[in-house]
Amino acid sequence: MSKSLREIMTTDCAVVTLQDNIFEAAVKMKQEDTGFIPVVDGRKLIGVLTDRDLVIRGYAEKHSGSTAISEVMSGRVVSVGPETTVDEAAKVMAKEQIRRLPVVENGELIGIVSIGDLAVRNKYEDEAGQALSQISEKTHS
Repeated sequence: MSKSLREIMTTDCAVVTLQDNIFEAAVKMKQEDTGFIPVVDGRKLIGVLTDRDLVIRGYAEKHSGSTAISEVMSGRVVSVGPETTVDEAAKVMAKEQIRRLPVVENGELIGIVSIGDLAVRNKYEDEAGQALSQISEKTHS
């Protein structure tokens, strides 16, 4: 039986809120060495912010560092519940072309799982590797 995401997800993930600006989000990304940060209202997941969002929708559009996160974040968020299996998560990530998947319970962010988590922590090299290669192929075209 495949493990659930509750068993492998990262629970101590960095988050930002709508009160933060894009400069503060960029600094947090640098500190946490990540290119992906969930946007929350309390613990409720309301969006995600990627380093790509900051560049494409932020700085390339000549927004200043004081610009609100809501101006550049991705409001469409694909998330799954904690009982989702590793296999199911890999399929969702491949289908949606994403490398990180927020884990939500009752609307609240409780963790994040990445392609690397699927491969490294569970030895699901086939599923995660396949998902990663599909994601990489389509993002470079």
